[in-house]
Amino acid sequence: MDAAGSNPFAGVDYYTNPDYVAEVQRTIALNPSMTDELKKAQYIPAAYWIDTISRIGNISRVLDGALAQQNKTGRKTLTVFIVYDLPERDCAAAASNGEILCKDSTCADGIATYKSKYIDPIKAIFKKYPGLPIVAIIEPDSLGNIATNLNVQKCQIGQTAYLEGIAYAISQLSALPNLNIYLDACHGGWLGWDTNRAKIATVFKQVLGMAGGPDLVRGFATNTANYQPLGSLSDTADPCKLETQSNKAINEVIYVSLLTQTLETVGITGKSFIIDTSRNGVTDMRKDCSNWCNINGAGLGMRPTSDTKDSGIDNLDAYFWLKTPGESDGSSDPNAPRYDYHCGSADSFKPSPQAGEWDSDFFVMLVKNAKPPL
Repeated sequence: MDAAGSNPFAGVDYYTNPDYVAEVQRTIALNPSMTDELKKAQYIPAAYWIDTISRIGNISRVLDGALAQQNKTGRKTLTVFIVYDLPERDCAAAASNGEILCKDSTCADGIATYKSKYIDPIKAIFKKYPGLPIVAIIEPDSLGNIATNLNVQKCQIGQTAYLEGIAYAISQLSALPNLNIYLDACHGGWLGWDTNRAKIATVFKQVLGMAGGPDLVRGFATNTANYQPLGSLSDTADPCKLETQSNKAINEVIYVSLLTQTLETVGITGKSFIIDTSRNGVTDMRKDCSNWCNINGAGLGMRPTSDTKDSGIDNLDAYFWLKTPGESDGSSDPNAPRYDYHCGSADSFKPSPQAGEWDSDFFVMLVKNAKPPL
């Protein structure tokens, strides 16, 4: 772990998720008139999601590809993974409910499964690639649910599993010297309010203390798989009308700045951030910014880069595509398993398949609406 060292996104090449490349090629075959535009998006780096135990078997294939690229170019090649399979995952929604369950609030069996069948095998594979730089994003949205959604029964049941599971993931993965960890921090449209930032800072302090201390993580990731505007410190645009709701985090850069200050009040200092820009190129397409599922009118955002100087903040490591653009947030069919009403909202693209499944039509829309254009 090099949490206090140099920016892991700077001075390296990025490895492109090979499954994403294959899906874009399939979309090109279905949309020959869009071939030129789609090809431009084909090799843009996107993270690889380890969202089921079965997908652990693909990690070696991904890292073998990154290693081959690194050996060919002679340049360090970074691969980004999303660690996402907590017991009672997605406890306040339905679209991405996980495979590991809790029998009761102790979740002893679920925690044991998460540790032994999920985190330990991931660590074992990562350990075989000491010469490759790796970034792990830990459990999107999860700790935000602990901060704000404990009124939901599933979140109450999963609380112990979330805290203990994430602490274990951090403690184990941080032992690898070539790996940097970013703990997910949701987004400003969720945790931007002063009270919510204070709550999440307390939760972060607790889980990092359980893991072994704040120094085990390089920082935090925001806007993972969401659509909040990127913006900058000087940007006054407020498409979600957050400021009228007493939320100053009108864009993700401002949220990062505010969260940095809040974290410092609980002793978490010197942390860096990354922002997911995979689908936030269009900023004013939602009628209701609480809608998060397959947003109609969305577009690809800033390409992955460590050049973030225009943001106006100095602790922003990178913009990166953490969500794989083109993969659905959830099914729009109210009769489908794991249906979440947000996926049938007036802002949602329809029809849409189950969470994680590729949607060529949605991807074509993202490409057409890309800002900056491809």
